[in-house]
Amino acid sequence: MPFASGVTLTATGATFVVRSSEATKLHLCLFDQTGRETDRLPMTRGEDDLHHLFVEGIAPGARYGYRAEGTYAPDDGLWFDPAKLLVDPYAKELDRPFRYDPLLSKFGADTQHLVPRAIVTRDTAIKPAAPVFRPGGFIYEVAVRPFTMLHPDVPEAQRGTIAALAHPSIIAHLKRIGVDAIELMPITAWIDERHLPPLGLTNGWGYNPVVFMALDPRLAPGGIAELRDTVAKLHEQGIGVILDLVFNHTGESDRFGPTLSMRGLDNRSMLRHVPGQPGTLVNDTGTGNTVACDHPYVRQLIIDTLRHFVLHAGIDGFRFDLAPIIGRTATGFEAHGETLKGMLEDDVLRDRIMIAEPWDIGPGGYQLGNFPAPFLEWNDRARDDLRCYWRGDHYKTGALASALSGSSDIFARNNATATRSVNFLAAHDGFTLNDLVSYAGKHNEANGEDNRDGHNENHSWNNGTEGETSDPAIIARRRADLKALISTLFATRGTVMLTAGDEGGRSQRGNNNAYCQDNAITWVDWASLDEDLIAHTAFVLKLRKRFSVFSQFAFFKGDGDVTWIAPSGQPMSVSDWETPDFATLGMILETDDAKTGKQIRLALLFNRAQSEQTFSLPADATWRQVDENEGSEPQNQARVPARSVSFLVGN
Repeated sequence: MPFASGVTLTATGATFVVRSSEATKLHLCLFDQTGRETDRLPMTRGEDDLHHLFVEGIAPGARYGYRAEGTYAPDDGLWFDPAKLLVDPYAKELDRPFRYDPLLSKFGADTQHLVPRAIVTRDTAIKPAAPVFRPGGFIYEVAVRPFTMLHPDVPEAQRGTIAALAHPSIIAHLKRIGVDAIELMPITAWIDERHLPPLGLTNGWGYNPVVFMALDPRLAPGGIAELRDTVAKLHEQGIGVILDLVFNHTGESDRFGPTLSMRGLDNRSMLRHVPGQPGTLVNDTGTGNTVACDHPYVRQLIIDTLRHFVLHAGIDGFRFDLAPIIGRTATGFEAHGETLKGMLEDDVLRDRIMIAEPWDIGPGGYQLGNFPAPFLEWNDRARDDLRCYWRGDHYKTGALASALSGSSDIFARNNATATRSVNFLAAHDGFTLNDLVSYAGKHNEANGEDNRDGHNENHSWNNGTEGETSDPAIIARRRADLKALISTLFATRGTVMLTAGDEGGRSQRGNNNAYCQDNAITWVDWASLDEDLIAHTAFVLKLRKRFSVFSQFAFFKGDGDVTWIAPSGQPMSVSDWETPDFATLGMILETDDAKTGKQIRLALLFNRAQSEQTFSLPADATWRQVDENEGSEPQNQARVPARSVSFLVGN
């Protein structure tokens, strides 16, 4: 019977198992608590190229690593160097963070003093409940360290950690704005890209992992127990937890990168190479390498990683960075390939929330709408269309209606009847929402690449001046635009996502690629958040939860469930839809109202013009404005302020 990969504890010791198909010999290295090597033991090759060794007396807390002997011939894809201490791909805890050093890339240079030791752990299993988060809810994207580094109520020693997310003040904020789940940007152990240390910069986002299971000690000094306890406290408040995981590449980068784990153990199996050129790494990720997710060992590692976070921390679901990589084979993306299929069919994972970032930079890498159900998918098409609509671009009225309706043009393929869209306006990579309306172009000079990095087209605008300003008129226009954008986002059909701090006008000073800014550029400045904007976000979230129509996924049928009107109150005509600079749109929905328990009509009136616009509303109902004050007088006409969205209830 094949051994289970990783470390399996028994009553008298532990069995260590690691895979290498081409190493001539593997050694297990054991260390004491001070980091001193105490034993270097040869392992036995077994079935499926799994090298194994049972060691008497091993207990939780033991430190270990591997060394692999074999041919060193990078042009042939062979990187065996017994001088390199290697981390177990199945490591569940590390004794320190990774730290880049040029010696990690130098053949023959011993790296024992540089590489973290894996720690033997005893799993604490929990019985995971059904996910707290359900599709259609509100996801709040959080970079763990930047989110709490400046929070005044969080104890200084706890700031920047996973445990800080369960602080009462943090939870109070999440509940105030109606968060249904937080989506944690990568929390597994990562290493800085090699060009960052000479620039005095560090990777603050974590999208450069070395191993898939072990949490980064900087974020989780308490290990998996810290994550488990935090998840439990958030669940008690009705808030789910989704992990953003990176299975598409490793921090070992291109052929000039460090040898830390997969490269040194089984490079030609675990990483993808150009056919017939084993020394040339495929770079479908833009990071230098691509994980071979279709390899049986890697496939099992991915599934075991997901199971680990569900069974030992109670995680509700996962978002997958550059997700087409997970479905890639030697011939391209396969939506129903073995790895994606295995994730969806696993008995532990089948009820978890699965979210794809449906693009990579490889051939055929843009796969929006093509992931198998029940995958949800980040919808960058809706993101760009909503941005362009409010920027004032021509011919965007139909695109607005499509995004509001769940993007049936994308998700109705293969006779699907419901959307799987995750709608967002801004995310970690790109402008913050405030910078979207404050900068016409990116300003990434602080990244040390002469502003060459990051996307050049952001569909942004600055409202009259570039960047920070003290002009009250410009500040007011930007706030109005932010309110309109947030209102529009939370009126869309599907799941919605907002990045932490965007509800309060957080800025990154125009930096749209701030992954290497672990400093005030990315840290949420709680003292400077816009209270008025936070209150507006909380208000529209209450509306979203009040009216049942916003939690529905089925595409509109056009049988009265939705009516599109012009300011005249008449149905939109073909000429209205085709007017290049049409600045208004009315959307009337049939919905249940949780506040009254009645079925009502809800009017959403969009005005991107620079002046107030008047809408006539259907005369067969009495209409009242729904705003933060409630209790407005009945009306059959609505004055919609410039650059805003109005909500009215019709009875």
